[in-house]
Amino acid sequence: MTLDASSILLLLLVLPFLGSLGSAFILNTTSRDLPVFVAGATTLLTLILTASAYPFVTQNGVLRFTAEWLPQVGLDFSLRLDGFAWIFSMLVTSIGFLVILYARYYMGKDDPIPRFFSFLLAFMGAMLGIIVSGNVILLSIFWELTSIFSFLLISYWHTNAAARDGARMALTITGIGGFCLLIGMLLLGKIVGSYDLDKILASGQLVREHPLYLPTLIFILLGALTKSAQFPFHFWLPNAMAAPTPVSAFLHSATMVKAGVFLLVRFWPVLSGTYEWFILVGLAGISTMLLGAFLAMFQRDLKGLLAYSTISHLGLITTLLSLGSPLSTVAAIFHMLNHATFKASLFMAAGIIDHETGTRDMQRLSGLYRFMPATATLAMVASAAMAGVPLLNGFLSKEMFFAEAVETHADSYLDVMLPYVATLAGLFSVVYSLRFIHTVFFGPLPKDLPIQTPHEPPRWMRVPIEILVVVCLIVGIVPAISIGPFLQTAVESVLGDQTPEYSLSVWHGINVPLLMSLIALLGGIGLYVVMRDYLSRCEDGPPYLRRLRGQRLFERVLVTVSWRWARLAESRLGTRNLQPQLRWIVVSGFVAATLPLYFSGFERRPIVFSAIDPAFGLLWLVGMALAIGAAVSAKYHRLAALIMLGGVGLIVCMTFVWLSAPDLAITQLLVEIVTTVLILLGLRWLPKRSPDRGAVMTLKSRFRRFRDLSLAIACGIGMSVVAFTVMTMPVPDAIATYFLENAYTEGGGRNVVNVILVDFRAFDTLGEIAVLGIVGLTVYGLLRRFRPADDSMELPEQQVSQNRFDADQPERSPGDMMRDYLLVPSVLMQWLFPVIITLSVYLFMRGHDMPGGGFSAGLTLSIAFLLQYLAGGTRWAEDRIRILPLRWMGAGILTASATGIGAWLLGYPFLTSHFRYLEIPLIGKVPAASALLFDLGVFSLVVGATVLILTALAHQSIRINRLRALEAKGEKR
Repeated sequence: MTLDASSILLLLLVLPFLGSLGSAFILNTTSRDLPVFVAGATTLLTLILTASAYPFVTQNGVLRFTAEWLPQVGLDFSLRLDGFAWIFSMLVTSIGFLVILYARYYMGKDDPIPRFFSFLLAFMGAMLGIIVSGNVILLSIFWELTSIFSFLLISYWHTNAAARDGARMALTITGIGGFCLLIGMLLLGKIVGSYDLDKILASGQLVREHPLYLPTLIFILLGALTKSAQFPFHFWLPNAMAAPTPVSAFLHSATMVKAGVFLLVRFWPVLSGTYEWFILVGLAGISTMLLGAFLAMFQRDLKGLLAYSTISHLGLITTLLSLGSPLSTVAAIFHMLNHATFKASLFMAAGIIDHETGTRDMQRLSGLYRFMPATATLAMVASAAMAGVPLLNGFLSKEMFFAEAVETHADSYLDVMLPYVATLAGLFSVVYSLRFIHTVFFGPLPKDLPIQTPHEPPRWMRVPIEILVVVCLIVGIVPAISIGPFLQTAVESVLGDQTPEYSLSVWHGINVPLLMSLIALLGGIGLYVVMRDYLSRCEDGPPYLRRLRGQRLFERVLVTVSWRWARLAESRLGTRNLQPQLRWIVVSGFVAATLPLYFSGFERRPIVFSAIDPAFGLLWLVGMALAIGAAVSAKYHRLAALIMLGGVGLIVCMTFVWLSAPDLAITQLLVEIVTTVLILLGLRWLPKRSPDRGAVMTLKSRFRRFRDLSLAIACGIGMSVVAFTVMTMPVPDAIATYFLENAYTEGGGRNVVNVILVDFRAFDTLGEIAVLGIVGLTVYGLLRRFRPADDSMELPEQQVSQNRFDADQPERSPGDMMRDYLLVPSVLMQWLFPVIITLSVYLFMRGHDMPGGGFSAGLTLSIAFLLQYLAGGTRWAEDRIRILPLRWMGAGILTASATGIGAWLLGYPFLTSHFRYLEIPLIGKVPAASALLFDLGVFSLVVGATVLILTALAHQSIRINRLRALEAKGEKR
């Protein structure tokens, strides 16, 4: 069986995520080889699929896969693979495979290996998603996923404070940049009128001439520059070196840090060629290139040196892209590939040194060539490529950079300075490369190493470095044969008709770029000889600038924003009382509702009461009286207020029945039952309040009450007027007509409300159940850390008197009276359990054609569980019923999402429903719709979220009883 081109593209994206799930959930094992095999096989298969797509790319130019998602607003799940995306995908998958092989021998015996490879494969999938996205919104989603998974990888050793701090810093900086990128992409889509990448790439002139060009450029650059660690956002990368070395070799050489410059190359035809582009991108690139190279010279940590050198080389690529010429773009793409190969090998070599010696401090390392000559030779070749030594790949792209630096691109001081800055940065790169080679591998034998006798690593641990170093040599010696065709394919996919003539020859004669290279090489050697003694004993960091650390600035800003400003805002605007907070919410809602009505010319209709049924009016008068009573009693008589509030809910339920809305009535009734019982359980732990009979009400208190009463009356009357006007005005030809006419023909159901929820507006419902799940988790988390007031921890007076009576009777024990009172109700509640489950199934199965559905059925089943907790207590119920609400919630959201993805796989828009009649023996034709599966997901999540909140409230009593037992034990002692 052969795969078509679009299937290859889809598998290329999906495989890493499947491998990640396999590593996380299937491979729950202590074995080291099994997770490595799954991760390696997944990556190798992805690499083979990527390589097999090359003929399609060369023949057709662009390989595409599109599945409709929200076609009405121009959002499709679209993937595209052109020459540039292909070569970058090959880079990610090939280095990813080598990193997995390397990690097999690097990771320690106590490290959770399945978790590591799960995160690594998930990151690879997110990175491939950025590369092959054909929709800029989809690209932004994968962009943020890389930030999340990189956070998990950097903090993999989460017991290490440096790893936690570095991960938090990386997530904060790149996450904020990702949010800016999303804004830029939305602006870009607004300018072009489409979020499709192909249409955007074809609209360069339109974008550059649009008034929104500059803000769009700034937001997109913020996303790209933060991800690629460009000045002034560069400081997160050195702090991310606390991650395991395989993570650094993958994320910080070939993938994550390359995502920013990948984005700049991808949108180069659209955004480049303006003075704003040259200044903004050029300033960031030149300053980063020079600053990174300068700081790299003074690092004592091997990975710190490599981190700052990475920053410098990324600045070099950014500088090339700022120049706006096609040749500079060719050089930028070429150097992205070269830098990934020699930098990944250097990170791996640094990991081997750390692995075999126990340290990365260059002032403690020396003479390692005698212990590990093969590793030293490989590291020296890779370092020479980093320095730009001839006959290595780094020399070729750096020569192309020097050639572009001497050309005139804009009338600016930046352009005039560029040749000198480029030569100086090249000189610095020779210095830190020489320091890496000479300090670590030559000189006297090392002393005071954590591992006294270093040695070569296992054979297969060194193989990835050997492969990468061989690539550096082959590309450096025969570039036209080895990398030339692939580079040409990538360049043509970016530049199109602007693709220039360029040469990958090793020798171009004696020219200015060659002289710049010689000056950098010789000057770097001389500067290192002068600085060698100083570098062997200096403190970490450059002279006079050691205390100026980006980490300190970041932490101070973080403390200022998240602590000082938050404290200031809380002191000025916040309060511990709920009433002022509710007042601000109500006022904001009132203003937000009033202003649009005022400016749109809202016409108040005369209120005519002749059409109101007296019985219906009386019902609502009772409801209003109960609402007012609940408000008056809420402070000191909470139980009475809750009962009256439940009465208001029942009247709303009766209103729905009166107005022929049975679906809403069922849902309202079930919600009222569940929320009333849950709130009743929660009231037990609120602090007691008693009215102060002797207190005199002050003028300030009277004014506050009058103000709140006036606000409540104004909002109530306003909502009543709006609701009455809407319900009495002539019904326009609205969308309701469409739903009524198409509910059965398009959704396969006669219950229009349910068809809207699970078919027409299923995407809204998916978001709503996700929010419900978040609310459940939040309530559970808050209650887990909730500690009630001291007076609430005491037993209620009624229970105290009951226990006292039981204690006075010799044949009774405390709690018998309460069990006697609940004997009959508890038996009834236990007998009702299967009945309510049957009712839940009935409501679920009939929901598509009659009142019911997944939400109502989920609430009904939750009531069944709730009654068991009330009947027998928490321990009794959980000893007999294994609920696991988190799994219910997870299964629900996955089932609902899988329904939409299934429609995608069949070529339909996301969450498209299908229905047909099934012939069942002895029953006949039965209607069946795919929306039933979506409704099953809703049902499962509602049950899980409700029971999770119930569990959190119920376990509060267990914790209090445990605390009482501990206190009693302490008193006895």
